[in-house]
Amino acid sequence: MRVLLDTNILIHREANRIVNEDIGTLFGWFDKLHYEKCVHPLSLKEIEKHKDKEIVKTINTKLKNYSLLRTEAPDSSEIKDIRDKYDRDENDEIDTSLLKEVYAERVNYLITEDRKIHKKAIELGIGDRIFTIDGFLEKVTAENPELAEYKTLSVKKEYFGNIDVSDDFFDSFRNDYYEFDRWFNSKANEVAYICRADNGKIVAFLYVKVEGEQENYSDIEPIFSNKKRLKIGTFKVISNGFKLGERFLKIIFDNALRYKVDEIYVTLFDHTEDQERLIGLLSDWGFTHYGIKHTHTGDELVFVKDFHPIPDSLHPKKTYPFIDRNRRIFIVPIYPEYHTELFPDSILNNESTADFIENQPHRNAIQKVYISRSYFKELVSGDIIIFYRTKTPGMSAYYTSVVTTIGVVENVITDISDEDEFINLCRKRSVFSDEELRRHWRYYRSNKPFIVNFLYLYSFPKRLNLKSLIDMGIIKDIHSVPRGFEQITTEQFNLILGASKTDESFIID
Repeated sequence: MRVLLDTNILIHREANRIVNEDIGTLFGWFDKLHYEKCVHPLSLKEIEKHKDKEIVKTINTKLKNYSLLRTEAPDSSEIKDIRDKYDRDENDEIDTSLLKEVYAERVNYLITEDRKIHKKAIELGIGDRIFTIDGFLEKVTAENPELAEYKTLSVKKEYFGNIDVSDDFFDSFRNDYYEFDRWFNSKANEVAYICRADNGKIVAFLYVKVEGEQENYSDIEPIFSNKKRLKIGTFKVISNGFKLGERFLKIIFDNALRYKVDEIYVTLFDHTEDQERLIGLLSDWGFTHYGIKHTHTGDELVFVKDFHPIPDSLHPKKTYPFIDRNRRIFIVPIYPEYHTELFPDSILNNESTADFIENQPHRNAIQKVYISRSYFKELVSGDIIIFYRTKTPGMSAYYTSVVTTIGVVENVITDISDEDEFINLCRKRSVFSDEELRRHWRYYRSNKPFIVNFLYLYSFPKRLNLKSLIDMGIIKDIHSVPRGFEQITTEQFNLILGASKTDESFIID
């Protein structure tokens, strides 16, 4: 396999003073899988123009570690169309030149964090061969689980005072904030969210702080109005293919709901690859650029997410975790062997949390995949799904079949061309391995499965079993349990919310 690297990834790999652990993990996988690392000649021209001549010198001495593309693919008519539509300067032209090497099949993949390149790739029909760092790590981890560096990941709360601030994980913060260690130590009695791998290595860290209406925001321009806010104080996730970024976003949103804030905000620089990726992640989930924070170390960008939004049924990620009570609601079954794999937060009392730690991408992801052969397929974005865990084998359905979880539909994919496309669409966000997906695809040749992409929203505090659902008139009898997507009324939905003791702060009328 030949992998072409975008210029910025090459620069961060070979010339950053701060070790970029995401890229280190990426290159570790190249070595494990014996992938050929390729560099485009136009990338070398870009590097020669870099203002830091030490970086240029360092990279030039390390080029022997890469395969230089000796020729360029010609511009096809499709590539010319992309140039006419998108390219406005030399950087755009170089990006398209990198992309055409994949389109011409001279290299297998391109790895880039540039969102405009990904947009061009989708238009060219090669989006499945253009990866972000995290996307590529997800792919190779799913395909080669036995080679994954981390076997166990665990997210937990921890006092600052119990965390080693000298860990190189925090070097990037020290690079941006020269008083970072002093600030960190001043928080000794406060709590952060931290994720460690089984080797003790820190791979993710989050600190959030609730701020009242009287907080001083004189250093933010334009100045904030008086509101209750949740500040994302410190947030970093090392890309490793396990969807920890989404896991930590869920923690942020859960805190914002818990403390009933009006807004969430974060301030950050935009001069590193890590922060650019974080900006992209936050933007995907509804954060927008608000203004600038002036500090003695330089200006930071301010991003804000409104926490009193109008639910956007067409783009539910933008207004996550809020949903519209008046959308269509469906109950859908999920088998016990898959239930807690997909929804570790919905674990039952008789299951062990040790069996469902954060060591699988689909467990951490907010965006998940449900595979179905239901006769009803006409789900649309914004529809609400209630997941019904079917009975425990060998036990009574009345008492072990329970509704546990709420999700919201992003989209439905029914037109799937072949088995490989099915696997690519499901991988990382479903509970199935590649081999299980193949068996699933082949099981009924006359009734191929379709895919429901949805967002995990909420786990019911109190689980309602089948007997309760029958008594409440939501399910008629034991012979009428859901076998596909079964629609219920808003009134029945409200009954479930009340009886399950749901905090309805995420539901908007």
